[in-house]
Amino acid sequence: MHRGIYLGTSAMLVQEKMLDVVGNNLANVDTSGFRARVAVNKSFPEVLVDRVERYTIVDEALNEELGDRAFFPYVRGRVPIGSISLTNVMSETAMSQEPGVVQQTDNPLDVLIDGEGFFVVEDGEGNTFYTRSGHFQKNAEGQLVTHSGEFLVGDGGRVELGEAQKVSINERGQVYADGELLAQLRVVDFESPTYLKHVGRSLLSETPDSGEPREVETPRIVSGALERSNVQVVLEMVRMIEANRAYEASARAVTIQDELSGRLYTSVGKPS
Repeated sequence: MHRGIYLGTSAMLVQEKMLDVVGNNLANVDTSGFRARVAVNKSFPEVLVDRVERYTIVDEALNEELGDRAFFPYVRGRVPIGSISLTNVMSETAMSQEPGVVQQTDNPLDVLIDGEGFFVVEDGEGNTFYTRSGHFQKNAEGQLVTHSGEFLVGDGGRVELGEAQKVSINERGQVYADGELLAQLRVVDFESPTYLKHVGRSLLSETPDSGEPREVETPRIVSGALERSNVQVVLEMVRMIEANRAYEASARAVTIQDELSGRLYTSVGKPS
């Protein structure tokens, strides 16, 4: 088995995933409330690896040999290879908790959370998500929604503005419509918010590692301002360059390993 090839390929896959993370961060540099993700790599003294195989014909002897690992024609499956020492793999991605830059808009429906916490929103199917983006607006049905159309959730469910002409949100997250208290925005926090999962732009969903949402009893809301993305463009560009160079180095290592293997086969195969 060419362990050197598998080791180099593993490093290439890590850098490919790193580029995906960086690319997603850069794509959302102008998304309000977006928080960058950071790739977390781990080195292991020894890991088990396998390869993907696709059998194109039915081979009874092969199926009997594979047993529980037998595959149907044209179906891909995994076959254990063995172990590789001193390899590096991407373990997970974590969300940065650094706050974004504050942008003054003077729009009464633009708000930001001063401190930790997330607004609660839901989509048209009733799925609940969380966001730092406070760029809200009134839709055609008189509901308070995010800039991407998710419904803002208050203490009584979706915030219905009706035919109100003047809407404002105070520093405690209370929504007033034409001078009357209409709803209290829900703001929640998590035990480990860094493990929240991005599901699209600034939307997040809970995970077992993040813990369940906890209500923030006294949220601090700033009206007429937005929290911009916390993506640092220069830092992300540096990470992109590093990942590209590491990928090229790993690809070169795979090529060298393949060339050496070819020379070995040629040398061993020559008659004495």
